[in-house]
Amino acid sequence: MRQIFPERWDVPVQVVDSLTVLAAILIALVVHWAAMRIARQLAARTPESIDDVFVDAAARPARWIVVALALASVRQLLHLDDGARALWGQAAGMIVPLLLGWLAINLIRAGGRAVELSADISVADNLRARRRRTRSAILTRVAVFLVGFVTICLMLLSIPSVRSVGVTLMASAGLAGLAVGAAAQPALKNIIAGIQMAFTEPIRIDDVVIIDGEWGRIEEIRLTYVVVAIWDERRLVVPVSKFLEESFQNWTRNSSQLHGTAFFWLDPTADIARLRARLEELVRANERWDGRGFVLQVTDTRPDAIEVRALVTARDAANAFDLRCDVREGILAFIRDEMPEALPRGRMELGRPGWTDPAALPVPPAPGEEGASGGAGTIPDDARP
Repeated sequence: MRQIFPERWDVPVQVVDSLTVLAAILIALVVHWAAMRIARQLAARTPESIDDVFVDAAARPARWIVVALALASVRQLLHLDDGARALWGQAAGMIVPLLLGWLAINLIRAGGRAVELSADISVADNLRARRRRTRSAILTRVAVFLVGFVTICLMLLSIPSVRSVGVTLMASAGLAGLAVGAAAQPALKNIIAGIQMAFTEPIRIDDVVIIDGEWGRIEEIRLTYVVVAIWDERRLVVPVSKFLEESFQNWTRNSSQLHGTAFFWLDPTADIARLRARLEELVRANERWDGRGFVLQVTDTRPDAIEVRALVTARDAANAFDLRCDVREGILAFIRDEMPEALPRGRMELGRPGWTDPAALPVPPAPGEEGASGGAGTIPDDARP
């Protein structure tokens, strides 16, 4: 029987190389599977889900990075000619930076997602959580942009022809920089404004703002623009630089608590004490009131009416708006049902007491006694010449 030894195998070189590559890939996949299984078991032991976010984000790019490392390790065992080796090196020079950039971007986004999970903005006092989310969202997008830019540069530098073009462009970097800077001024302006916003924090995620006459909440902060969710479900897209260069109202800058006002025009004779007592009953029975305070005051007067202001407090803008509406409805219903005399009324004075007495009426002058005023009165005797 013929003895079989490896040195006597008559196998084509292409088959040996293919089997070597296939074995390296299989080993890499097994190693990756085992490493991910261990990582997921370790992450499952922690009560938070932040570890799971990072493991899931690194799973796919790590698989291909392990495969790339396995192929690089068996490169010396393959029977490649000079052209194939050059092609292998060219492909590795582009694929390895791409995979590393993919892994870095996924981990950066996982960090942003971890901040979102740890910063709950659904609680009543969410100022610190909104601050963390805003800063994380902006810095995450800046980091993703920079990593993507560096990754593309590393991939292009692996191509000799592109490298020579880059050297040529470096010779005229002054003119090229001026041209690119002038053309990309709006974009660069908003990018720099976005980075500045991450640290100055004029707005945060879920802030209540009034901009361009629209009331809404900050829904999303991108690198160059901000999305404001208007109360009627429209979306207002605003450049980032607008929040740094122009004035706008931020109702939740330091706290979400607000004062709400309701104004009434009433008759000057209205019983303010009764209205104040009714306001207290309405506010204390309303679940939207946060318990901080309420007051009813006369804030202005006119000849025919007075301005009465009811001021109440609420924990956020939405509750303040609804509480104001409840106060208006309650006070108006109270005035209608129990104090109709408090509604503004017009007054006209038609006469004075005693004017209807004939003895009190003025006596017209007799004929021939009219004065120089044509009958308007008489001249006293002591005033005549």
